[in-house]
Amino acid sequence: MRLERACALSEVVVSGEGKVLKEVNREIRDAVAAGKKVVVEKVNRIHGVAAGLRTGEVEVKGDVGDYAFFLMTGGKVLVRGNAGRFVCDNMTGGEVVIEGNAGYGAGMGMYGGTLVIKGNSGDYTGVINKNGTIIVGGNVGSYVGVYMVGGNIVILGNAGKALGDWIIRGNIFIRGNYESLGHNAKVVELTDEDKNWLHETLSKYGFDASPDEFKKVVPESIRPFYKKPT
Repeated sequence: MRLERACALSEVVVSGEGKVLKEVNREIRDAVAAGKKVVVEKVNRIHGVAAGLRTGEVEVKGDVGDYAFFLMTGGKVLVRGNAGRFVCDNMTGGEVVIEGNAGYGAGMGMYGGTLVIKGNSGDYTGVINKNGTIIVGGNVGSYVGVYMVGGNIVILGNAGKALGDWIIRGNIFIRGNYESLGHNAKVVELTDEDKNWLHETLSKYGFDASPDEFKKVVPESIRPFYKKPT
């Protein structure tokens, strides 16, 4: 009984019903600062939920709107639903797991951290990824990893056109098929290090897939915009 009571006291429920974003995020910050796990209910697709989260554990029950968890620097988030556009925009640290799908521009400009999307993700996923890890359990749209300068994108399903368009650094691992590769993108063999990393990472997030099933997309040149003088 004492253990059950202690567990109950360690969790705070934040309801988004009838509240604006500022109120919801303030309640999340206050609960995290008090060392509580936060469960967010009735978010009703509010945009910008838990923006700038620095630490703590947050569980969201339901779908979140656009720009959820943008500028997040730490902590762990579990979304039992879908996410709108630009989830984890400019994230620098922490972990976000979305059990459903994500919209356009997921993980745009990530400096670090991990974004896991168990379902599908839209066009322009991982654009200008700097050093983040993005894992998509389903399919992705077109122009994934455009202008990517670091980090890793893992796709267990299929991709649309121009995969890795103008990629400069970083890696894209894809298990399924792609409609076309983008400029400066090429397919190479996985190294043993790649396979070990994939095995550990996929196992950690509950994906049952062999690294041998993946293709690796990397840049042809790290200076794709450079033209030799004539």
